[in-house]
Amino acid sequence: MIVRHSGFTLLELLVVLALLAMTYALIPPMFSLGGSTAELKAGARQVAAGLRKARSQAIASRSESTLTLNVESRSFVLSGDDTPRILPRQAEIGVYTAQGEVLDANNAAIRFYPDGSSTGGRVTLAMGERKYLIDVDWLTGQTEILDTP
Repeated sequence: MIVRHSGFTLLELLVVLALLAMTYALIPPMFSLGGSTAELKAGARQVAAGLRKARSQAIASRSESTLTLNVESRSFVLSGDDTPRILPRQAEIGVYTAQGEVLDANNAAIRFYPDGSSTGGRVTLAMGERKYLIDVDWLTGQTEILDTP
């Protein structure tokens, strides 16, 4: 005679609880309200593209060109173009540049010269533990994005 018991074993319940715990741990970061790393990376690329454009303008026009960052409004503008480019609002922005290019407490610029060189500097975009560094070499004016874990 075969006796059937309905219900679950303790082992089956523990497996289900472990799966639920893993799902709970992995899903919330995907839907975080504080901003995403994709937004931060897009912002870093946008700043790098602006810096490269400013360098190209300086070389093409044979005159100085600047990219001015406003850390309070989280935006930047290129010389000759008053349209502000907005960066992710959750990002913390830092600018390291030559002392002469610090305009006030919220505004700083990186200047490019007709030969392609620049004042050099670094723009930092951070959100939580994720950080992108956009470096501008003073001698060549080349721009590079560094991803720090």
